[in-house]
Amino acid sequence: MIKQITAEELRLGMFIHDLNCDWMSHPFVRSKFLLDSETDIEKIVQAGIHQIYIDTARGIDVPNAPTAEEVRAEVEQEMHAAALQPQMALRISAAEEMARARNVHKQAHQVVRQVMQDVRLGNAVHLDQIEPVVESITASILRNSGALIGLSQIKNADEYTFLHSVSVCTLMVAFCRSLKLDAETTRQAGIGGLLHDTGKMKTPLSILNKPGKLTDEEFAVIKRHPQDGYDVLLQTEGIGQTPLAITIQHHERMDGSGYPNRMPGETIDPLAQMAAIVDVYDAITADRCYHKGMQPADALRKIFEWSKFHFNPQLTQAFLRCIGIYPVATLVKLESGRLAVVMEQNETSLLQPIVRVIYDTVKRCYIPPEVVDLSRGLGAGGGDRILGHEQPETWGIDPHKFR
Repeated sequence: MIKQITAEELRLGMFIHDLNCDWMSHPFVRSKFLLDSETDIEKIVQAGIHQIYIDTARGIDVPNAPTAEEVRAEVEQEMHAAALQPQMALRISAAEEMARARNVHKQAHQVVRQVMQDVRLGNAVHLDQIEPVVESITASILRNSGALIGLSQIKNADEYTFLHSVSVCTLMVAFCRSLKLDAETTRQAGIGGLLHDTGKMKTPLSILNKPGKLTDEEFAVIKRHPQDGYDVLLQTEGIGQTPLAITIQHHERMDGSGYPNRMPGETIDPLAQMAAIVDVYDAITADRCYHKGMQPADALRKIFEWSKFHFNPQLTQAFLRCIGIYPVATLVKLESGRLAVVMEQNETSLLQPIVRVIYDTVKRCYIPPEVVDLSRGLGAGGGDRILGHEQPETWGIDPHKFR
């Protein structure tokens, strides 16, 4: 049985099933192992990991600890409660915005790659290259956030660092818009999102692109990238305080366990607190050569669970309302037995998005695609509801092909 325990309850002889944190937050080669060293317990505590999942069939049990299913049910109940608040209306549909969003995403990727490569060569960052990209992303988000957010989930492993920066910028702009922050704050947050990983260009490629878990020494090098990026951006003419704060603080955590300065929550810039959520969400949903990315709905649940210690809980709830409890491009199963891909959120109910129905699980075959607004009743283009999300690999379906 899989159970959740606290770090204080760890004992030798327990079998660690899941360290319950993003892969960049722990120093272990594996996330599943028999706990047979006091040093490993110390490493878990020092990494700021507060809650861990153990496998009681393979190691010592904790009788009164909640099961993984009980924890999941509690988190999902909290998520559903947070999703009840209505969202801002969209100007146009995701389908109408998709072509423009593809162009914006492609151009942003090209600019970020060039800027980052210039930094690696020792050249300065010029805001006149960055600002038009942020403006284009913002304009697309204002028309329909779902189109560009959905595209941001598609990443080429070789271009991950550049595409991740585009995604964080996109999500930061959408996050700011959902919080109704002013235009200048949103612009600065977008610049910060686009440049937050600039310091990685100072990291040796052998470490940055290593196809496996980093050693303690390599991990220490990677952890320098927020400070390295901050130092680079300090030389950028016209750079604002928000991009600087996002760059150096996006790996800080509310409990003070983050890096590079182990800042407690109240001292972390609010925009950097938002960037911390966005950065981890995008990172854990991406496929890398050394780990399989989570589905967006699973990643959102983990972010929600970790917010008790690492993230601002209020901002975590706001982020859920920004991207939806079933984010764009999520494969969901409907009560009718059909599978559908989430196309865009419904501003009246995040539990009832607009979906494209594509597959019959009973007959196990594709069906003519049909767009369904789940907020509408039977006979009005709706009449179905989501039971939960599905793993695309289970059905051999690539959700992005149906958007």
